[in-house]
Amino acid sequence: MKNVVVISAHPDDEVLGCGGTLLKHKAGGDELSWIIITNVLENKGFSKQVVESRQKEIEKIKSLIGFTSVFKLDYPTMSLDSNSINTMIPQISKIFNEIKPEVIYVMNRSDVHSDHRVTFDAVAACTKSFRYPFIKKVLMYECISETEFAPALPERVFQPNYFVDITKHFSKKLEMMKVYESELGEHPFPRSLRNIEALAVFRGASVGVEYAEAFQLIKFIDK
Repeated sequence: MKNVVVISAHPDDEVLGCGGTLLKHKAGGDELSWIIITNVLENKGFSKQVVESRQKEIEKIKSLIGFTSVFKLDYPTMSLDSNSINTMIPQISKIFNEIKPEVIYVMNRSDVHSDHRVTFDAVAACTKSFRYPFIKKVLMYECISETEFAPALPERVFQPNYFVDITKHFSKKLEMMKVYESELGEHPFPRSLRNIEALAVFRGASVGVEYAEAFQLIKFIDK
């Protein structure tokens, strides 16, 4: 059994980027944890209805994927900056030392959304081997509507080099994405069910399976 953690800047990142992979981990008996960095808050202009709806979505995804634990850091959404890192690092460090993850899934460092980039930087600071010897694998996932719109600069492009066959779990991934109904739109809107399937088909065709999720492996320690 492995301890696995996924970090979301916003709820829905985890399903878009690695929902099928998380289901596969769960089917294999692994322990799953979820860290959600931001939240919608009434004191930041969101209605009580939106706030309550988002918490219900989180609870439903927790149940559908089978997370053992969920950690909400409650930073206001769309507000992360370099100053946020100073408080995020010790919070994430504390969680990592509590759950001792062997495998970490985090969003791509170059995503167009600044919340994603700041989150990656904070998580990366908590993967040093001499401080977190239990960590063996760190992977970046791609997030539709963020990863593909990032500047295509050579040093920042998402380069998939690790693929997971999610064929058995893909239909449930789509069902989970429907939980985040307000985040979905009709094609050609990036976060459409059709586009999610198209990406999974493309990634699958790249490695000879029906549906796949792609990652960029940035650390692997064979212990």
